[in-house]
Amino acid sequence: MQTKRPFVISIAGFDPSGGAGLLADIKTFEQLGVMGLGVCTAMTVQIESKCLSIEWLPLDEIITSISILMKEYPVEAIKIGVVKDSVFLEKIIETIRFYNAGTKIIWDPVLKSTSEFSFFDLETLPLLKDVLKKIDLITPNYNEYRVLQEYNLLNQDQNPCAVLVKGGHRNDRIGTDILIRNGEEISLEPNLDESSGYYPKHGSGCVLSSAIAGWLAKEESLEDACRKGKLYTEKFLKSNPSLLGFHSV
Repeated sequence: MQTKRPFVISIAGFDPSGGAGLLADIKTFEQLGVMGLGVCTAMTVQIESKCLSIEWLPLDEIITSISILMKEYPVEAIKIGVVKDSVFLEKIIETIRFYNAGTKIIWDPVLKSTSEFSFFDLETLPLLKDVLKKIDLITPNYNEYRVLQEYNLLNQDQNPCAVLVKGGHRNDRIGTDILIRNGEEISLEPNLDESSGYYPKHGSGCVLSSAIAGWLAKEESLEDACRKGKLYTEKFLKSNPSLLGFHSV
């Protein structure tokens, strides 16, 4: 019987519907058998179908919370969700690396919600060039990936970090994710057949990135963590017809 769980932190926003952000990440961590810790970056007013407002927490409070946790616990992996801008992200990454250079960092670059609510200040994106070099994996959806390419932060030949391009927004090969690492592309095909059925879910991107963080903390390779995270997310997608999914392994 496993008596010790690896520590994983979610640095993300608070979604009162529980479908995305911190609450969704912690639910995922618990199912995967890792010890989930949380640092809140923003308070939102939202339900599963739309976000109405967001209030960002002060950066110094976020950094203080991260510092306390990093000093106290041997954190194996960290998932970062919504952040205000590149300055927020850079300071968060610097703090993590100061305390533990080996912690795996996954950033889910939430630029806009599905309902088109803007989170990230796109004008600060050019500042990310050096920041991305300090991240192990980013998990943009297809639209976010194209935005990052437009700002010359990513390219097909060599990226500053590994990239998992989520396939849920693709017009072709929907559900096929592409892991790009060291110039190599690995296709992660969906595990669901057409007859099994799955439904769009609020927070599915949060669930995927936190599941990958959980598997990395359990010492899976990056490719295997992405594959297992994808499988977990697909179970989440087909758990019920509503926009709020159920968590299970």
